[in-house]
Amino acid sequence: MDTVSHIQHGLWRHPSARQDEFNCLQHWIDLVHTLERGRIDLLFFADVLGLYGPARGDFTVNAREGLQFPNGDPSVLVAALLSQTHDLGFAITSSVLQTYPFEFARRMATLDHLSGGRVGWNIVTSAQESAARNFGLDHLLEHDERYRQAEEYAEVCYKLWEGSWDDGAVVDDCHPEDISKAVYADASRIHRIDHEGRWYRVQGPAMQSPSPQRTPVLFQAGSSPVGRDFAARHAEGQFILASTPEKTQALIEDTRRRVVAAGRDPHNLVFILGQSFIVGSTEAEARHKEREIDDYLSDDGFLLHSNLGFDPTTGEPLDPDTPLSELHTNTNVSHLRWLRELAGDTDPTVRDLARLSARLRGRIVGTPDQIADQLEAWRARGVGGINIMNWTIPGSYEEFVDHIVPTLQERGLAQREYRPGTLRRKLTGRDLLPDTHPAARWRGAFA
Repeated sequence: MDTVSHIQHGLWRHPSARQDEFNCLQHWIDLVHTLERGRIDLLFFADVLGLYGPARGDFTVNAREGLQFPNGDPSVLVAALLSQTHDLGFAITSSVLQTYPFEFARRMATLDHLSGGRVGWNIVTSAQESAARNFGLDHLLEHDERYRQAEEYAEVCYKLWEGSWDDGAVVDDCHPEDISKAVYADASRIHRIDHEGRWYRVQGPAMQSPSPQRTPVLFQAGSSPVGRDFAARHAEGQFILASTPEKTQALIEDTRRRVVAAGRDPHNLVFILGQSFIVGSTEAEARHKEREIDDYLSDDGFLLHSNLGFDPTTGEPLDPDTPLSELHTNTNVSHLRWLRELAGDTDPTVRDLARLSARLRGRIVGTPDQIADQLEAWRARGVGGINIMNWTIPGSYEEFVDHIVPTLQERGLAQREYRPGTLRRKLTGRDLLPDTHPAARWRGAFA
């Protein structure tokens, strides 16, 4: 995230950390050069539009910890980084709350053009009450209702990306012998979409011509039942957090069944597990580094980031001894489920939130070979990719690229070279979404 403290709260204070330089472009340029050197597939930017905690609550902790506050617009940052990279993909989080689908579709098509087809969209619905109020709403919509809105939002984008311009609409015959016959685009192959739904009315046509991927690579992160249904219909990659191996495998298998029920190939959705890494030349060295890192962790930061330690109606802090089984939330539904799974057979309390949240950001500690062993075990559970969550920037990524990637490459778990072409081609072997994806139904629909 384009911020000070994204996930591992407190680590920005580490002597080697440069997270507080997030407003410096060179900070990010150095990072993307490291990632390309390691043949990393993509840089995924998260985003939020409001503060964690009660909508009208005190934000002292947010400010003191730099907890996703302040933060910058990832789409602007990515635009600046495109010229510094050749193969690295960029996935941008954008909520259905923050911008009208017509404007968003144009922005993403523009980035896809400028990057040669290297962008993706992480579809989110926003989970902060303060975010809803920042966009003129009295309160956050109910959890499942937000996903219904996201369905229509995605449909509008698909119509613009896939249906508004036919193949061959851009003629680009600018230098015929008879200059009066010069044609850039054929209007007969460009169409209004005339969408009228519950949430949006969009006439069209799309203001940007089809980009190399048409629709950016699609990601999603919700793992509630309705979130899994949404991912099954739309996503090509789903970000998940580490529960137990058995429950993670069960979640993956359940979601794959939903993919099949949605009429898609179950292998068209890849599960990307969030993990952090502490590597040493020996296990003892890695454990020493782990203890050092734990000294910097902020309990206040993890508790606030859980967004669960207060009464959602009154905004008052909950009794620390309140069991998590008694919490009812309209926001971090999947987050609460993961926390309860991590606790095993016990019923953790609000007092346990910070400790459990720190564990939820799964960590693997050891030598490169030990780390590779664990990643192979996760792959056997159905995990198809790893979301590398940093402790420090640039240190966490430099260590991963320099010490872990070579071992993964030796085992065939990481690529040695990039596949040419778009981000989707690099990941799936194709430039466009398959015909079984719901976006494909709009191809030629307005001709």
